[in-house]
Amino acid sequence: MDELIGLLAWGPDGWGDEIVEGLEMTLLLAFTTAPVALVCGFFLALGRRSDNPLAKIPSTVFTTVFKGLPELITLFMVFYGTPLLIQWVAQLFDPSARIEMSPFLAGVIALGAVSASFASEVFMSALAGVSKGQVEAANALGMRRIAVMWKIVIPQVMRLALPGLGNLWLVLLKDTALVSVIALADLLRMTQIAVGATREPFFFFAVAMVIYFTVSMISSWVLWLLERRYGRGYATS
Repeated sequence: MDELIGLLAWGPDGWGDEIVEGLEMTLLLAFTTAPVALVCGFFLALGRRSDNPLAKIPSTVFTTVFKGLPELITLFMVFYGTPLLIQWVAQLFDPSARIEMSPFLAGVIALGAVSASFASEVFMSALAGVSKGQVEAANALGMRRIAVMWKIVIPQVMRLALPGLGNLWLVLLKDTALVSVIALADLLRMTQIAVGATREPFFFFAVAMVIYFTVSMISSWVLWLLERRYGRGYATS
């Protein structure tokens, strides 16, 4: 057992520093993707609720497509397909142009698109829960649309959407493991490298499992605090 624990040491004799670096990359990817997904999901929900076909149709198509595609396929299409498309356009002006995409950016775009699609569903339900009378009253008082959205709609939407968005955050944390297949040095990728070098798959995957579980539990606690914060003044039953 001491030999296994020694494998998590820092420095050339252990893999502890590599595992921590992988965790940092996983958290960086998740914390970068989440705001992108939230903002895009909110505007997708607004677009789907709009009466303007120029907003409604593209938002509905985007959501339907990325909800229906497996995350792994989306990741491959973004990582391999997007550079080819950009390169094809660039070569119209410069035949020698060569475009590559970083695994991190591909992960943010792919996971962000999928998460935004599901977040739009959460926001759709939350927006439907905001009383139209409040918005009409604010308009009657002469409040600007931005002020109405920021001071009246968004606070209530966040309260109603937090449980669903919390679940999406936990799913996103786990989905970050998919980027290991495109060689991004996240937690799972570094774990796989450690397994290949030490031939100790059960130990290192157990360590990764404990780390993912710990991060999820901390996230659940923070989300619970946020739900209490936004739920102040509202009946709980």
